[in-house]
Amino acid sequence: MNIKMKLLAIGVAIIIVLLAISPVILQTVGNKNNPANLIRVACIGDSITGGTEYTIDLWKLLGPNYFVGNFGIGGATVSFTSYSSYGNLTAIRVAKQFEPNIVIIMLGTNDANIDNNQSDTNFINDYVKILNEFQGLASKPNVWIVKPPPVFNNTYGINATYFSQHIIPNIEQVSNKTNLQTIDVYSSLVNHPDYFIDGVHPNDHGSRVIAKTIYNALVLLR
Repeated sequence: MNIKMKLLAIGVAIIIVLLAISPVILQTVGNKNNPANLIRVACIGDSITGGTEYTIDLWKLLGPNYFVGNFGIGGATVSFTSYSSYGNLTAIRVAKQFEPNIVIIMLGTNDANIDNNQSDTNFINDYVKILNEFQGLASKPNVWIVKPPPVFNNTYGINATYFSQHIIPNIEQVSNKTNLQTIDVYSSLVNHPDYFIDGVHPNDHGSRVIAKTIYNALVLLR
C-alpha cells in the first residue's frame, strides 16, 4: 500500500470513529444544560487536518461551547480530476450532515503533487464548487478558506515551488471570487521548517501554530 492509500485509509478511519463517538461527545462536553447550543465547527481538509493534532488544539482554544468535527481525509485534493477530490469523497457528505455553523477548509497541498497538477482556472473553479456545497447548507455556516502550511523538502512528490507560486495565489483568487475570508496559516509557518515532521505534515508545535492562527481569526467574530 503506497503512502497516499495509507493516508486515505487513516482519514476514513477518523471519519468512522467520529461518527461512532460524536453522539457521546455531544452529550458530555460543551454546554451541558443545552447541548443544542453548541457551535459546530467542521474542519475540512487532507492529512494535515485528519492526521495532526490541530483540530484538538483548536477545540481546546475555543472552549466548551464548541464542538469541533475533524473531516480531514489523507490525500484529498481540490481537483475533481484526481482520484481523491474532496468533492467526490464520502467525507463531504458526512461533513454536511454535521450541519456546521462554521466551516474551516484547508485544501490544496496535494494539488501541488505532480500527478495532480491542473490549470489554475480549473483549480479555482473546482474549489468554488466545494465551497458552494457548504454555503448552500440550511445551517448557513460561516465559511473560512485556509491557506495551507508551506511545503518544504519532502518525499511525497509535492512541489514546493508549484505550491507557493500557483496554489497559494489560486486560493487568494478563490477568496476574491467567493468573497470569503482567508486564514493565512502559510505565512505563520513559512519560516519554520523545523515545525514539520517530513516537510509537509506539521509536528505538535506546528499543529498548535495552525490552531492558534485559526482561533485568532475566529475570535474576531465574537
